[in-house]
Amino acid sequence: MTKPSDLDWNDLRYALAAMRAKTLAGAARSLGVEHSTVGRRLVALEAALGAPLLTRGPEGLSLTAIGQTVAPLLEQMEQAALAVQAAVRSQTVRVKLATPSAFGRLLAPHIGAFQAARPEIVLEVLSGSRPADLRKGEADVALRSGTVDGDDLIAKKIGELDWSLYASEAYLARHPASAGSFDLRGHDLLGFEAGTSNAFLARWLEENGEGARVLMRYREVSDLLAACVAGMGLTILPCLLASLEPSLRRLTGESLGKSRLSIVYRKEAPLAEPVRAVIELVTEALRGHLGPPGRRG
Repeated sequence: MTKPSDLDWNDLRYALAAMRAKTLAGAARSLGVEHSTVGRRLVALEAALGAPLLTRGPEGLSLTAIGQTVAPLLEQMEQAALAVQAAVRSQTVRVKLATPSAFGRLLAPHIGAFQAARPEIVLEVLSGSRPADLRKGEADVALRSGTVDGDDLIAKKIGELDWSLYASEAYLARHPASAGSFDLRGHDLLGFEAGTSNAFLARWLEENGEGARVLMRYREVSDLLAACVAGMGLTILPCLLASLEPSLRRLTGESLGKSRLSIVYRKEAPLAEPVRAVIELVTEALRGHLGPPGRRG
């Protein structure tokens, strides 16, 4: 008979991911590992239990009769683990906030004031293009641009980000460009790395960049913004962030694209007061900046 000590509890997490995704590859993507790792973990778990949980077929993975019994128990274990994590965090009053890159400068003054007013809350800010996995507890609350997937997540829209074409004064002194013109021939462009969430903006640059040279491609908006400020080329930026840079000039009066900006948190997690305070902090810090931006330059 299998004893609890015979089980690797982490294998249960891999099994749950495989049950949800119905393929090893899908489970691997959700966990950020190789599909072979998921397969190895699943085999180890089934060996420890002495029974198969999933069968492999041409259409993917399907639950065995025992797997159908075990699946809801694994869901309960995950919820219990999240509850334990939330209970510990509520005692330490530590809140993790995930934000897209480049938003740090906008939020910093508000965070400073917040921490002066609420010194009992330790706020950890995680910045980057990869969305933090709230289900795994990588963050308590996230600021996200674009659509948000997942029935177990709540996404409250704060506003919309307008994107437009920008260049620095230093670049325009070397390569003059007419405001409102989409003629990019002869210009140096700064683009987005393939696979980023800004695919529609990358497509605009490709469609309108005939005769131009794509000098660099970036994944992080913060790097793209820094390169533009440094005078390396023309690029598309969120107006909200570009407006903070005095040296940048907006070249297109109309918005070239919009992306939804939302506060996201887990649906099943009771919102502790410190988490609600951080949500209010971010919402109030950004709401005043998300109206239709005025044209600069």
